Amino acid sequence: MIRAVVFDLGGVILDSPLETFLRWEAEQGLPPGVLGRVVVGSGANGAWSRLERGELTLSGFCEAFDVELAAAGARVSSAELMAEVARTSRVRPVMLEALASLRKRGLKLGALTNNWPWGLEGDPLEPLRREFDAFVESYKVGLRKPDPRIYELICRELGVTPQQAAFLDDIGANLKAARALGMTTIKVKDPVTALDELEGVLKSAAMA
Repeated sequence: MIRAVVFDLGGVILDSPLETFLRWEAEQGLPPGVLGRVVVGSGANGAWSRLERGELTLSGFCEAFDVELAAAGARVSSAELMAEVARTSRVRPVMLEALASLRKRGLKLGALTNNWPWGLEGDPLEPLRREFDAFVESYKVGLRKPDPRIYELICRELGVTPQQAAFLDDIGANLKAARALGMTTIKVKDPVTALDELEGVLKSAAMA
């Protein structure tokens, strides 16, 4: 039986930062997808991964990521990129409605996000925190998806086993790791379609 639903933020609860990447690349005259290739290609010791594990401040990240981008032929400002990501991180209303509905049905709600200290006044995620029973951010715990330990952590905080949790994310590698632990996974491309799939999962689990 599913007792908890865990949501990624960017690309699920919030608009996708990958869309911001593509738009920003076009505006800067960069080859499409170069930012993502640098993030993935730099691996676990790259600037992006270190930022999300809390090993770099935002300013330290920008210095390191500038170097990685320049090595890939993209001489642009990481600080401007991150400001644009922050500016365009808007909550999807349909997801807020879904959270309220799930809570009324007695399900526990978790947020599990690879995130960083935004470096802004206040906390742009503060309005979201009250929507969840547990809120795990990678930079605060020193772990990032797809490390299995971060999925185990959110399940412990929610008081459920992985088998009792459904997880929604927009990145396949993150879903694969969750599925390996026994979580029911849903890939989010379109939020409405993903919520329909979640509803089917919950109904099937209730009848099992």
